[in-house]
Amino acid sequence: MAFNTGDYKIDSRKPVKLDSWPTRYEGKITKEEAKEETSALIKRLQDLQELLYADGSQALLVVIQAMDAAGKDSTIKNIFGPINPQGCKVISFKTPNSTELAHDFLWRVHQNVPRKGIIGVFNRSHYEDILIGRVKELAPNDRIEKRYTHINSFEALLSSEGTRIVKFFLHISKDYQKEQLQERLDTPSKNWKFNPSDIPERLLWDDYQKAFELAFERCSCPEAPWYVVPAERKWFRNFLVAKVLVDTLESMNLKYPKITYDPKTINIP
Repeated sequence: MAFNTGDYKIDSRKPVKLDSWPTRYEGKITKEEAKEETSALIKRLQDLQELLYADGSQALLVVIQAMDAAGKDSTIKNIFGPINPQGCKVISFKTPNSTELAHDFLWRVHQNVPRKGIIGVFNRSHYEDILIGRVKELAPNDRIEKRYTHINSFEALLSSEGTRIVKFFLHISKDYQKEQLQERLDTPSKNWKFNPSDIPERLLWDDYQKAFELAFERCSCPEAPWYVVPAERKWFRNFLVAKVLVDTLESMNLKYPKITYDPKTINIP
């Protein structure tokens, strides 16, 4: 299947306007084609995860950000659920606790960066501190401004030390979010997913969109790119994320370690 993931990658040299990016895929790839290709990509991802683990010289950090109800948990379940749990670590960042607040904003993040050989998945991330922090004015503006530079330096450090970084924004419309939130209210088995605090957050939609745009413009680079994923068709969302991850891992020149013995000389009693 001919497909260019670069069409969904942020070019930091250009202004980012999210309302010009699609939230629903309307291209030539059919649902059936995408699902079939995604299954193949997941199998390839399983093999590459084992190779990453065996190679042991690099790590992969996957950052997933989105507005509420965009499908972060579903994406993680579909893409990373089939992977050997010994080689994949998922971290969900919540409101920082008192200990975390007593340190710099990257302290809790650095502790959860995947070690070499591991795929690390951040459900929300260090970007919360320039998203919520900016929208809700949780820190002085000059401190927020410095955090963009701190994040770029942090990601450059990780990259230079062998951690490849890829970042996904699951892009949905405000109307779609309303549908998803209403479904959580209408479906008893999904009631637990609804948080009344989602409503006041929703009222800040435009402010969050602007905060995301600024983060993408300032914090997307070849070593740690941002991808804007049209997330309203879940089958395409899964396909695109899986495709980017497979392409990324295949570009890391991973190799199985050299053995120090000749298998042909080994006799197992």
